[in-house]
This record gives sequence, C-alpha cells and structure tokens, in this order.
Amino acid sequence: MKALVTGGAGFIGSNLARLLLDQGWEVVVLDNFLSGYRQNLFPNSSRFGFVEGDIRDAAAVGQAIAGCDIVFHLAASVGNKRSIDRPLVDAEINILGTIQVLEAARAAGVRKIVVSSSAGIFGELKTLPIAEDHPVDPDTPYGVSKLAEEKVSLAYHKLYGLEVVCLRYFNVYGPNQRFDAYGNVIPIFAFSVIKGAPITVFGDGEQTRDFVNVSDVARANLNAAQAKGVSGSFNIGSGTRISINKLVAALKAITGGGFEVIYGPPRAGDVRDSLADISRARESFAYTPSVELMVGLNEYMAWARTKAAAPASEQDADAKVSCSECPTTATR
Repeated sequence: MKALVTGGAGFIGSNLARLLLDQGWEVVVLDNFLSGYRQNLFPNSSRFGFVEGDIRDAAAVGQAIAGCDIVFHLAASVGNKRSIDRPLVDAEINILGTIQVLEAARAAGVRKIVVSSSAGIFGELKTLPIAEDHPVDPDTPYGVSKLAEEKVSLAYHKLYGLEVVCLRYFNVYGPNQRFDAYGNVIPIFAFSVIKGAPITVFGDGEQTRDFVNVSDVARANLNAAQAKGVSGSFNIGSGTRISINKLVAALKAITGGGFEVIYGPPRAGDVRDSLADISRARESFAYTPSVELMVGLNEYMAWARTKAAAPASEQDADAKVSCSECPTTATR
C-alpha cells in the first residue's frame, strides 16, 4: 500500500508516517516546514518519499498524491486561540486546503481519505461522555472550520463514492509535540518544568480533559484506513478524563515536584469538561487505546528532556511552533 500523509513532518503526522513505514507501507509526506521539521522525516528508508509544498497548492498536492491508495490528511491550522487571533488563515487552510486535497484525491482515484478532525466541533458540552451524535455548536473559528472540513469531506463520499473517515481527536500528546502560546497543556507544562519556570493553570484547574497518546492516534488512523467500506465521523480519545489539577499532581510525582503553580483567569474558547465516547470507533475499526496516561507522561518527559538538552541552534528551531501546527500552513 502507498499512502500520502499531508503534514507528515509534524507531530501526529510524523508518528503516523513512522508506524506506516514499520508496517511495510510506502509513504509520501507533503509538508512545507512552516511547522514541521526535517528531522522528523525518514530519508534513509527506500519506501519514503517527500514533496515540499503547501496543501493549498494544487500542483504540489497532485505531485504528492500520484500513485497513492490512501490519503491521511493531517495538515491544518489548529487551536482555538490561534483561530481567534487569525480566523481568515484558519478558514483558508482548514476549509480551502482540505477541498484542494479532496479534489486531488478524486482525480487520482484514491480509495480512502482519513481526515483529522477535532473535538472542537462540539463546543461547550451538554452531556458526558461525548458521542458522535452530540450537538455540534463550536465556540471558535477553529471548531467551525473543522466542522466544515468534516462536512465537505463527507459530501465527497456521497458525491463520488470516495471512502472518507473523519477522526475527531481529543487532547493528543506525545513525542515530537512542540509547544508555544498556542500549544497543548502537556507540552507547555512539561517544558516549563524542565526550564524551572512556573506553570500557569487557567481557571480553577478542575476542568477535565481526555488525553490520548499519539501512538494510539496513529494506530486509529491505520485501522481506519484498513477498514474497507467504513466511512463517517469517529471520536478518538482515551475514553478517560483527568482534571488539570490532577495532571499537575501527576507531573509532580514524575518530576519530584518543586515547580510553582500559578492560577490565571479562564481562557476564551476553552470548554469546561471533555470525555470521549469511543465505542463507535472500537466497533467500526477495532480502535483500542492502550497507553495509560502516567506511562505516556513519563515517555513524553523523557523526550522533552532530550530536546531541552539539545544544542542551542536546535532548540531555537524547535521553538518556532506549537505542539502541532503553525498559523500559516500547518502540520500535525
């Protein structure tokens, strides 16, 4: 099998590309390095190819997709705060960029496209856990653009028979996840602790999140791609939740504590609670998360320490983006 991974030099994309190569697939990555990293690529593999380009560029997408059976579409602009700061860029990448990928997939005769969506489409939650049929009422431009991405992708399934699976990620964390002001709470906390800086909790810390390890997310992508005849939208989380205060306590247990915790006002666009109902993904393509949070946190802290210990030039390069995407043309 041959697959295109858009955004494959970024966080989730690079973990997925590695899994695919380990499983014997041919892999082509499309990325422009505005948020991805060359060090995340696999030039020593004879089954790996790379196209440097933007998902909004029809020629680049067409070149990358040639001969591929499956497309994993991860390139995006991600995050509530980023979308509030730059809503036009968010829409251009997440909606128009996705249409460019869908058009190329249709023209190339691709069998299936696995689209990376987000739990951000739900907005403030009415019930827990969150099933796929939970009302969608996004609170930010990001949630709106990811919902539009899902809708247009599934429209291509209806119009052209292209198999489409949209995976709604909850709070993904793991190796290759960078950080900045737009980033996920785990990498922000981890790098602050390593640097000896205080961590800031927005709100009272009793808000809950469903954290899912990137290796489980990569496996979900693979399983979804291999499930013939399966299309639709699916939640991808751990099926568990933890408060931010308990996350802080877990980090203290792992690191020995000693860091200061500051509480600030709640952030616009942040939901109070999150918990995925993952039964539909389990039944449809055998999705079963296997990495417990304490195991994943230990793994991530070990990875983060290697990055913090890297030469200054590499640290400067790593500091350019958040845990997954940048606002110009993004990469998971």
